[in-house]
Amino acid sequence: MSAENSKADSKEITVKEKLKALYDLQMVVSEIDKIKTLRGELPLEVQDLEDEIAGLETRIENFRAELKECEDIITGRKLDIENSKALTIKYKEQQDNVRNNREFDYLSKELEFQGLEIEFAEKKIREAQVLAKAKSEEMEGAEEHLSERRKDLDLKKQELEEIISETRTEEDTLREKAKQIENLIEPRLLAAFKRIRKSARNGLSVVSVQRDACGGCFNKIPPQRQMDIRMGKKIIVCEYCGRIMIDPDMTAEA
Repeated sequence: MSAENSKADSKEITVKEKLKALYDLQMVVSEIDKIKTLRGELPLEVQDLEDEIAGLETRIENFRAELKECEDIITGRKLDIENSKALTIKYKEQQDNVRNNREFDYLSKELEFQGLEIEFAEKKIREAQVLAKAKSEEMEGAEEHLSERRKDLDLKKQELEEIISETRTEEDTLREKAKQIENLIEPRLLAAFKRIRKSARNGLSVVSVQRDACGGCFNKIPPQRQMDIRMGKKIIVCEYCGRIMIDPDMTAEA
């Protein structure tokens, strides 16, 4: 259908027909809402689990990086110890062949320094080992928790998929029907319908007069305004909640 034909059609349609189309659309999208309600909090629970799992995976990767750092420290300090031991042997051999006290004192200080270097490296190795053990235990706990959450996610996804598969055909049919009705409604009015629906707590954009009150917010409607709604010559919205008002007889025709 061309844009010109659409404009022509929108001019020909009466206000009552517009209101009827809006009401029909409301009925269809409300049915879709019921299907979504059947799913309950499952989609949010699935999303929360996926976020938690992503966080745990990041945490475990950080633990692995920290363990690698500990391993690098241990490896590096062991090399330092080997170097210091090699120098210790060298200085002791030189000490056996010194020619004066000054050389002997110098080598004694070097031997003492290498001994301190070995002690320092061993201390750093012990610290790294303690840290590595703690990180390893934390990582194991995180991995166990991750495994449990993955199982929970699989169950939730399976449960959600079962509900979706049971209602998929019905929902697809309703969505197709909604599109067909939307094609009958002028863009400006359709945009207003969607805007009202988005802000309405129960998703109702179109409501009828019920016991002289708005069927959405239940505020009283003056008799003259009720008469205007009944006549259906113009689009009237509730002055309190902004919902589109229709005559109760229109709902009975559906």
